[in-house]
Amino acid sequence: MINPFGGKRVAGVCRASEKDAGSAVDIADKAKDTASRMPSHEKAGILSNISTGISAKKEELAKIITLECGKPISDSRAEVDRAALTFQIAAEEAVRISGEIIPLDRNKASEGRWGMTRRFPAGPVFGITPFNFPLNLVSHKIAPAIAAGNPIILKPASKAPVTALMLGDIIMDSGLPEGGLSIIPCSNETAGKIITDERIKVFSFTGSASAGWGLKSKANQKKVILELGGNAGVIIDEACDLEYAAGRCVTGAFSYSGQVCISVQRIYVHEKVYEKFQESFFEKVKALKMGDPLDESTNIGPMIDAENALRAEVWVKEAVEKGAKVLTGGKKNGNFYEPTVLSDATPEMKVNCMEVFAPVVTLTKIKDFKEGLDAVNNSIYGLQAGVFTDNLKHAYTAFEALEVGGVIINDVPAYRVDHMPYGGVKMSGFGREGIKYAIEEMTELRLMAVNLR
Repeated sequence: MINPFGGKRVAGVCRASEKDAGSAVDIADKAKDTASRMPSHEKAGILSNISTGISAKKEELAKIITLECGKPISDSRAEVDRAALTFQIAAEEAVRISGEIIPLDRNKASEGRWGMTRRFPAGPVFGITPFNFPLNLVSHKIAPAIAAGNPIILKPASKAPVTALMLGDIIMDSGLPEGGLSIIPCSNETAGKIITDERIKVFSFTGSASAGWGLKSKANQKKVILELGGNAGVIIDEACDLEYAAGRCVTGAFSYSGQVCISVQRIYVHEKVYEKFQESFFEKVKALKMGDPLDESTNIGPMIDAENALRAEVWVKEAVEKGAKVLTGGKKNGNFYEPTVLSDATPEMKVNCMEVFAPVVTLTKIKDFKEGLDAVNNSIYGLQAGVFTDNLKHAYTAFEALEVGGVIINDVPAYRVDHMPYGGVKMSGFGREGIKYAIEEMTELRLMAVNLR
């Protein structure tokens, strides 16, 4: 693995063969009965052990995340804390998987009949995760699978497998039964063979929209969860705390060099407050420090590789050629790309209509709140959106009108806590993550109808 900062080799990882992948599926298939019979207290205990194990290795895990991904060390530590919490939430949810009692006597013929529902494990899960959160997004596959009573096979990102393998070592010491987890760095072709194996019952993917929807077509009758990308929009209403909004938008746009699927990409600002917002926003952008991600004071580290930094540069240049203006930033240096703010970008420009996945954001004036809603909805994506407003009616209108999986009021779309339902609509995804909701996706609801007559 190559460190994005400096280009030095971090580690070497063996790539699993098709035979190895087949063995992983065999093992998961054999383990499914044991996993499905685990009592809730046992699953909860295993998940709590994993959470404790992650916390105990916080600094080691954080350093590996930074070395693999170029993420600033403070952000890496925050990711480790989130992963520990994710497993603790799963421990709590493992003992809360419940059903309901349903009276069925809605007509005379059904007098004396009752229904009872219960969730049963769906079976072996195959998960694929990206590089940008190599610990917590892996946790969001593994933790709900264990809580649901399913064995899981995980393919970590090819650019960041070491963090996932370290997590695997922690999990092996947690009491999880044999066969409950396999982590296999492998090629996309090998992963495709796992997806099509009929013994895999759930496929959970986090990554790009193009890859996710393509893989879904191979999944046949499997349950599928897709957490894909977006070009998240933010509306700055005329009545809101502009200083707070500017600060949160800087964080939402440029954290981890914008390499977050809910990173702020499009900001629509009411014309009455545009100049004031822009002034505050620029002041905070210029205060960001680029540099070594292991330096405690660094805000902006390198992008994952030179190829992605070059893509950002090309998209910005294309936008400028078509009339956009670079207000700040716009320069590449190796794997680094400066925090960049554009104005006069039109909806068809790639920096607006595609997922830029880089530290690039566009600022656009709007005449009124409705124009902002329409602009955010003018997208093939629909993951999350942010709305800064003091107008309660506008907040509810946004909730009803925005075509996204999550509407975040008075914060940026990059806001996520690990127990909330998380996912998108349109090209941004299918199904929901968030531990409770992922458990539901990884289980099957079954009804027992009882005749007491």
